[in-house]
Amino acid sequence: MRVLIAPDCFGGTLTAPEAAEAIAAGWRGSAPDDELTLCPLADGGPGFVDVLHSALDGTLHRVSVTGPRGEAVDAVWLEHDGTAYLECAQACGLHLVPKGERDALTATTLGVGELVADALRANVHTIVVGLGGSATTDGGAGLFHALGAVPTGENGGPLPPGGAALVDAVRLDGGVDLGGVTLVAASDVENPLLGKDGAARVFGPQKGADDLAVRRLERSLTRWADVLAEVAGRDVRDEPGAGAAGGLGAALIALGATVESGAGIVRRLTGLDTALDTAQLVITGEGSFDFQSLRGKLVTRVAAASSERGTPCLVLAGVVSVGRRRAAAAGVDRAYSVAEHVGSPEASLADPEGTLTALAKHVSAQWRR
Repeated sequence: MRVLIAPDCFGGTLTAPEAAEAIAAGWRGSAPDDELTLCPLADGGPGFVDVLHSALDGTLHRVSVTGPRGEAVDAVWLEHDGTAYLECAQACGLHLVPKGERDALTATTLGVGELVADALRANVHTIVVGLGGSATTDGGAGLFHALGAVPTGENGGPLPPGGAALVDAVRLDGGVDLGGVTLVAASDVENPLLGKDGAARVFGPQKGADDLAVRRLERSLTRWADVLAEVAGRDVRDEPGAGAAGGLGAALIALGATVESGAGIVRRLTGLDTALDTAQLVITGEGSFDFQSLRGKLVTRVAAASSERGTPCLVLAGVVSVGRRRAAAAGVDRAYSVAEHVGSPEASLADPEGTLTALAKHVSAQWRR
């Protein structure tokens, strides 16, 4: 049987390539004669660069940049055929901040701007910025600062890092010179910058913002939207994707970026459609298969594409909280939980690779009954 293995990353435990290898190892344990095709995926968030490097090869550039709390963090970006692929999560990712220390009011995208600046120095013609998984809600103010346009207040002084300070934003001192480089914002989030579906209200709470902080960030981003309008020559606050990565999408749009589906970019560059056309069974997966998965996340996009071809699709996830009926409506024939298979989430997290491999072996044997 021809089996396509196309998972997303598993939270902070396994990258998509690691998850694909773990599933493949388990599957071979029960079905050594099956023909396996591994196609790890990402949607612009964590793992975007890793997945594209697996598919395209190319050159990885390693650089130390400023993290979301101002500390130095190591990051990489991928150069391939004149295009730079980078992901904001490497510079300002939520995984870089311990859960009890998250502060959406002060976290900065300065490091993302430093990544972009490094790519500009490499004389690429296109820069694709993967959006998702950020700890920030600063509207990309840090990115502007790193690229030479400093957000300032009424007194003309630079504003401190983070979204909270933007309530006093008046203008940008300096400008950004991209030198004719094409900018692409890669995200599957279509949220606007402001309002009930905006960056602060939808994503702020997971970044440590309580109700008071969310309201403060909403006021700050409203002020910041006026500054971005001066840069863009138009109002960008309501454009799809402006609210991605805490408003980083709005900053990129203001700099002339086009917004594209991160999953779509990965789908095209990894040859997913060709692999789907020849598969007899598709296996996808992620850390948690839950209600958010049903809102167009990567695994359900894979399932829908499989369903269109009449190919069965299985989901292997750390935790499964979607019922069979709703999963079936999304194109998923069956969803399997690592935590349920090994007895608890704690047991699955103790050995993410080994327990995912064990589940895949079990599913492979069960699927053939």
